[in-house]
Amino acid sequence: MSEVRGRSGRQARQAERANKGSGMGRPYIVRNIPTYDVLSEENLVKVERAADRILAETGIEFRDDPVALDLWRRAGAKVDGLLVKFEPGMLREVLKSAPSEFTQHARNPANSVRIGGKNVVFAPAYGSPFVMDLDRGRRFGTLEDFRNFIMLAQSSPNFHHSGGTICEPTDIPVNKRHLDMVAAHLTLSDRCYMGSVTSEARAEDSIEMSRIAFGREFVDQNCVILGNVNVNSPLVWDGTMTTVLRAYARANQAAVIVPFILGGAMGPVTNAGAIAQSLAETMAGCALTQLERKGAPVIFGNFLSSMSLRSGSPTFGTPEPAIGSMVIGQLARRLGLPLRCSGNFTTSKLPDAQAMMEGTMSMLAAIHCGANFILHSAGFLDGLLSMSYEKFMLDADLCGALHSYLDGIKIDDDQLAVDAFAEVGPGNHFFGCAHTMRHYETAFWDSELSDNEPFEKWEAAGSSDAASRANTLWKKRLAEFEAPVLDEGIRQGLTEYVAAKKAGMDDAWY
Repeated sequence: MSEVRGRSGRQARQAERANKGSGMGRPYIVRNIPTYDVLSEENLVKVERAADRILAETGIEFRDDPVALDLWRRAGAKVDGLLVKFEPGMLREVLKSAPSEFTQHARNPANSVRIGGKNVVFAPAYGSPFVMDLDRGRRFGTLEDFRNFIMLAQSSPNFHHSGGTICEPTDIPVNKRHLDMVAAHLTLSDRCYMGSVTSEARAEDSIEMSRIAFGREFVDQNCVILGNVNVNSPLVWDGTMTTVLRAYARANQAAVIVPFILGGAMGPVTNAGAIAQSLAETMAGCALTQLERKGAPVIFGNFLSSMSLRSGSPTFGTPEPAIGSMVIGQLARRLGLPLRCSGNFTTSKLPDAQAMMEGTMSMLAAIHCGANFILHSAGFLDGLLSMSYEKFMLDADLCGALHSYLDGIKIDDDQLAVDAFAEVGPGNHFFGCAHTMRHYETAFWDSELSDNEPFEKWEAAGSSDAASRANTLWKKRLAEFEAPVLDEGIRQGLTEYVAAKKAGMDDAWY
C-alpha cells in the first residue's frame, strides 16, 4: 500500500496539496475583503500636514551621496549642506510617476506576483543573525540554514515569495555572502526574491545575477528583484541606502523604502507623531527613486515598533504599532503606492504562546491595513534577532489560514445552499447530503499542524505540542525537497559569475 493510500483521508489530501508541483497554492492572493480605515478624512489631512511641516521646517539629511543632493537640488528642493527641505506638495508631485501596481516576474512565470492594488504577497522574515530550533537551540546562522529556509519556503503552498536575507550566513565573508544568497534563491526556488542592500556594488551584483537568469533586455523592461532599504531614523538617509535604492531604480527594479521607527528612541512615543515621521521619511525615499528613473517601481514600506520604557528594550507584536499600521495603509493608498507594512512580529524567545499571540496581532494588522507585500510573514522570533525553524512552520500554517480569510465569503445560489435545506429537512444532519459531498474537500481550511483530535487520542499519541509537530514537519520537508528545474546554461552562468567575483576580492568579515 502506498504511503498516501495508507493514511487517513485528511492526511492524504494534505500530502497531495503539499506535494503538488513546487508546493505553490497560488502565485499571490487577490483580497476579497475590504481594508479597515481608522482615521477620518479630517484626521488624515492633519497627519499629512504634520509630515509636510517636518519636511519643510526640519528637513532630512542626505549623507555621503552627493548625487542624491544634486538630484534634489535640480528637482527644486532647498539644499543646505547635507540638509534637504521640501515645500509642501513637492514630493507628492514627484511620486505621481511611480506605478500604483506592478508585476515582479519569477523565474517560473507561473509564480510571478502582482504587487499593489488588491493583491497580497507573503514573504519570509528577513535579516536575523541567529537561527534556532528545538534540537540545537540558538546559534549563528550559516549558509546551510539560509538554503534550508529557502527550501522550506519553496515547498510550502502558503508563501508567494522566496524573500531576501532570511538569515545571515555568518560563515561566509561579509563582502561575498550576497553572491551565495542570490545564487541560492535562483537555484533552490523559482519564485520571486530580493537582493543585497549592504552596498551599491552588492546591489549591482544582485541585479547582474538577475540579468544572467532572466536576460539583460528583459530585466531592463521588467521588475525581477526587490531591494529592501531602511531610513536611518530619525530624518537621516545615509549614503549606503540612497546609493542602493538608486541602483535598483536605475535598473528599473523595485526598492522597498522602510523607516524603522522604535517609538521613544528613533521617533516619538506617540503613534500619531511616529506615523507623521514615517510618512515624511518614506515619501522622500520613494521620490528619490523617481528622480533616478522616472516610472521605476517602488514600494511604500513601514516598520512601526514600540519599546519598554522601563528597560529600553524593543517590543514587537504590540497593539500600538498594529493600529498604527491601519493609518499607514490609508496614507499609502492616498499616495497611490504599493504598500509593505507590518508582519509576523514577536519578542518571544521561543515558538510559544507569546510568539503566536504577538505574531497574529501584527499579522492581522498587515492584512487589514491593506499591505500588498508582507515581509516577515514567517520565522520572526527574538525581536528579529533569531529565525526559528519551528516558528517558520507555525507561521506558514497561519499564512494558509489567512488565504481563506482574505478570500472572504462568496455569495451565490450554490453557496447559500437552499437546495441542501430542502434535501435534509428539519432536524436532520448535513453529513451525507449532496451539497456537503460536493464541497467537503474544499469547504474549510485544513491545518497541517493543529491537533483537533479528542483529548484521549491526543494523549495516547504522545501529547505533542504545536512546536514539536512543527519540528517534525520542517525536517520532513527538507528530506523530501526537490529543487525546481533550472536551465543548465543559467546555472553555469551564475556559478562562473560568483566564482569570478569572489576570486577578485579578499575576504572581509566586517
